[in-house]
Amino acid sequence: MVLLQSDIQIGKPDVNRKHMQELIQQAMEKNPNTDIIVMPEMWNTGYALTEVHELADPHGKKEREWLQEYAARYKVNIVAGSISEIVDEKIYNSMYVFNKEGKEVARYAKMHLFRLMDEEKYLASGEEPITFSFDGNWTAGASICYDIRFPELGRTLALAGAKVLFVPAEWPHPRLHHWRTLLMARAIENQMYVVSCNRVGVSKDTDFFGHSLIIDPWGEVVIEGGDQEEILTGTIDPALVDEVRGRIPVFEDRRPNLYFS
Repeated sequence: MVLLQSDIQIGKPDVNRKHMQELIQQAMEKNPNTDIIVMPEMWNTGYALTEVHELADPHGKKEREWLQEYAARYKVNIVAGSISEIVDEKIYNSMYVFNKEGKEVARYAKMHLFRLMDEEKYLASGEEPITFSFDGNWTAGASICYDIRFPELGRTLALAGAKVLFVPAEWPHPRLHHWRTLLMARAIENQMYVVSCNRVGVSKDTDFFGHSLIIDPWGEVVIEGGDQEEILTGTIDPALVDEVRGRIPVFEDRRPNLYFS
C-alpha cells in the first residue's frame, strides 16, 4: 500500500492534478506490485473555499476520468483522497474509490464539516456512511479528516464489517498530538487498521504537518511519515483484524441495549 503524502497548491486544480499523476507514476514505477494507492483530502483545490464554487469539479467528472484511467492502466486500487466537487449546485468534499479495472466502487461525502476552517459556510455535508471492498476480499470504511473526532462513525463502519478505515486529511499544526491519538483510538477501539494520508505544506497561514500513518488493530504504528512530501509504503494483513477481535471479543461483549442513543 502506498500513501501519497503531498503538498497541495491552493486554488490550482490543474497543477494539483498533474502533480498527483506524477506521484502515482513514481509510486508505480518504484513498485509495480503496489496494490492500493491513497491520496490526501481536497487535493484538487485545497481549502480555497471562497472560490470553491468556481473551482469545484462538476460531479467530479474531470478527476474521476483520469483516476479511472490510471487505476486501469497500472492495475491498482485507488482511494482517491477527496476532491471539491459540485453536484446540484451544492459543493461536497468527496472521496472516490476505484478498483484495479478502473471501476468506481464507492463515493463518500464528508459527513462532519470543520467549523475552524469554515467548511460549514461553503460545503454541504454527506448523509451516509460508506463501506466498500476491493476484489471482494475484505471490507473497508470511508472517513475524511474531522470525521475521526466522531467515534460513532468508526464504530458504525466496524459493525458493518469494515476491517480497514481510510482517512484522507488536511490536518494542521498545532494538533499533531490529537491526530495521532485519535487515529490510534479509532484503531484500538474498533480493532481495525487505520490508514491515513495527510497533506504537507503551507496554505495561506495554515501549516500542515503530514505524519501520514498506517496503524494496526493493536494500535501499533506500521509506518509513519515525516513533515515533508514523500511516498510512503506499508503493508496490512486483514487477517490480523480477525485474530485481534477473537482474542479480545469487544464486539461480542457490547451491550447496546444499555447505551444512550
